[in-house]
Amino acid sequence: MKARDLIVSTALLLLLFTSTFAQKNETIELTGQVVCSLCWFEATDRKAVPYGTQADLTCAAECSENGLPQALAVEDEKGFTLYTMEKGQGFKGQDKDFLDLVPKTVRVRGEVRKEGDKNFIKVSSIDIVAKPVPKPVPVSDDAVLSLKDMAGVDQSLASLRGRVVVLNFWATWCVPCKKEMPDLSAIQNDYAALGVQVIGATADESAESAKVLKFIREVKINFPVWLGATTEDMTRFGVGTVLPATVIIDRTGKIAWREIGIIKPVEVRKVLDKLLEGGTKVAKKDAKRENASLVPA
Repeated sequence: MKARDLIVSTALLLLLFTSTFAQKNETIELTGQVVCSLCWFEATDRKAVPYGTQADLTCAAECSENGLPQALAVEDEKGFTLYTMEKGQGFKGQDKDFLDLVPKTVRVRGEVRKEGDKNFIKVSSIDIVAKPVPKPVPVSDDAVLSLKDMAGVDQSLASLRGRVVVLNFWATWCVPCKKEMPDLSAIQNDYAALGVQVIGATADESAESAKVLKFIREVKINFPVWLGATTEDMTRFGVGTVLPATVIIDRTGKIAWREIGIIKPVEVRKVLDKLLEGGTKVAKKDAKRENASLVPA
C-alpha cells in the first residue's frame, strides 16, 4: 500500500514538474524592436525618447564586443517588456549575436522563460517587420520650444525674444556631446554681456535630473539646462534626430543657423558676430535719436 502511494505521489510530482516546465518554456510569437540590453536603459521613458539614435547604435556595437546580449523590446498598454535574446537550435542566423538587427522591428518566434525578474526568449525564427512610414514633422524656421528647467519650472524660447540664443540638443549618454560642452561654456562667457544666451536642451527626462546635475558639475556647464527634449523637437528645428545638434536663433525668434554634430567654435562665433553687428547698429541709431531729443531747441 505504501509502495503504491509512493508511485502515485511520484507520478503527480512528475506531472506537476512537467506542467511547470512547459509553462516556463512556452513557444510564442512576439513583435518588438531589437535593442541593446544595456543601452536601452540610458533613457527612463522610451516612449518619449525612442531608441535608435546614432549614439544608441554605437553603444550597442561596443556592448556586443564585450559580450552583452541584445534584447527584444515589446510594447503593450503597460509599457515595455524586455526579452533577452538567445539563439535556439533551429535558428539559422550566421552572426554571433543579433547586432545586425539593431534597431529594427522584428517578429520573433521562440521559447520564453523567466529567471528572477528577467525574461528570455530562445529564438527559432525572425522576420523583419516593415514599420509604418511616420508622418513627416514639418520643419520650421520659427524657434518654438517649451521645456522644464532643472527646478521643474516651465521655460520657453518665447521669453528670450530680443536676445540671440544658441540652443544645443544633447544628452548625458552622448559622448560627442560632452566634448563640445567646454566650447559652449566659453561662448556663454564671451557673449553673455552682448545679449547672447546659450541653452542646453537635454533628451534626459525630469526623472533623471540627478544624473543631469552630476553631468553639469563634472563638465562645469555655466548655462541653463532644460529637460525632456525629443526627437520631434529636433526634427522640427531641422537638425534631424542625431545628437548633438545646435541651432542659433536671432532676436526675432527665427532660426539663423543649424549644425548637426559637434560644433566648430570659430564658425559659431562668426555667426554670432554677424547677428550682433546688425543689433549694434540699431542700438547706435536709437542712442543717437535719444541724444538728439535731449538737445534744447
